[in-house]
Amino acid sequence: MNSFRAIEASPVPLYTQVKQSLRERIVDGTYAPHARLPAESEISRIFGVSRITVRQALGDLQNEGVIFKIPGKGTFVSKPKATQELTQLEGFAEAMSGKGYAVHNRVISHATVAATQHIAQQLEIAPGTQVTEIRRIRHLDSAPVSLDITYLPHAIGERLRQEDLAGRDIFLILEKDYGIALGHAELQIDALPADAHLALALQVKQGTALLRIERLTHGADGKPLDFEFLYFRGDAFQYRLQIARHGATQPLHPITGNAPAPTRK
Repeated sequence: MNSFRAIEASPVPLYTQVKQSLRERIVDGTYAPHARLPAESEISRIFGVSRITVRQALGDLQNEGVIFKIPGKGTFVSKPKATQELTQLEGFAEAMSGKGYAVHNRVISHATVAATQHIAQQLEIAPGTQVTEIRRIRHLDSAPVSLDITYLPHAIGERLRQEDLAGRDIFLILEKDYGIALGHAELQIDALPADAHLALALQVKQGTALLRIERLTHGADGKPLDFEFLYFRGDAFQYRLQIARHGATQPLHPITGNAPAPTRK
């Protein structure tokens, strides 16, 4: 603990300085994921601040998801959220496997349904047209992270019934097995509280904040191919993107899929 940055006389509040110093030691690996932090009294002694100040610093870190508390056992470092970059179009398993995660999908339904007005508009078909709906719970290292609801043209969806959707991304199957070239995707991102169905699927409390994404993926010919609702646990996953200031030589447009790098999903 003596490697912590000393508290300085500055306009920055004491609890903020304690929080920043603790965060630095977590980020640099001094305290690894699931490691137990020293007790409040010990942190108070090291920094020379009151326990109230320490408690406020720890409270902020807990609200940010950096640490978590287990009553009667102490305060522990949270596992970093899984992150997927939005600088190119790639599937969930494709992105996460490259980061060392074990990915598994549980297919909970694979059905033929009539396209609603919204789905029909996205796929540019008539409302009521038969489409395939595939519902999957995506797991990282055995923990549920997202519920994916995918809508595809019926002919493609029926072919997918024979595929290993528990172990493979749909888009990799479309590309590698079916020879369907992918183009770009359009995303809309917002948040919503988990209803009873989502809470059960993702093993969170009802009302927990979730990240919701609507993603429409086009083929290389520009025609809509795949429309999805993706519901992610906010405590376990985050998207990350890089954007360029106007006038840059190679501006990135990850949301529209017009990034300079080849796009894949």
